[in-house]
Amino acid sequence: MILCAGNNETFDFALPIGVGLLESTINLTRLCLFDKPEFLLFVGSAGSYGKHDIFDIIESKTAANIELAFLDKCAYTPLENVVSTNTANTRDVIVNSSNYISTCQEKTKKFLDLGVELENMEFFAVLKVAQEFNIPAGGVFCVTNYTDQNAHEDFLKNHAHAKELLSAHVKQRIKELTNR
Repeated sequence: MILCAGNNETFDFALPIGVGLLESTINLTRLCLFDKPEFLLFVGSAGSYGKHDIFDIIESKTAANIELAFLDKCAYTPLENVVSTNTANTRDVIVNSSNYISTCQEKTKKFLDLGVELENMEFFAVLKVAQEFNIPAGGVFCVTNYTDQNAHEDFLKNHAHAKELLSAHVKQRIKELTNR
């Protein structure tokens, strides 16, 4: 099952599950309860903490839920805040998820010190639901912006082209897999 967030981030080959951690968790859980898929693939845009460039395509099976306050030692969580479906145990790009878009480049560079490279609002929720239902899962992302003061403007400017690149990438990967 191929998934996307929804609203203005939809694809003709993907099922929208909602924007942010809560909507995507609720809607994906509902889908898995009624018709458990064999595999979940989430497709979406991402902000780069500085390691990846605009329009880079990144694949991942690892997500985190780390808030900026955690980086400043102003908060902690008793909950698991990193989840992975990476069974190969190879190095994976960690995609952070929050209901907020980061806009402070100085603070978000601290994510790189933790090995976290991108942010996408839904991916952590997708992997947590996949983990709960024991479903293999992954994500494919196209970088639309850096996590700086221009994040929103750059996202808007780059979003349409990023969706085109993601569509082409995913369709090519599906073609490769079906020709095996």
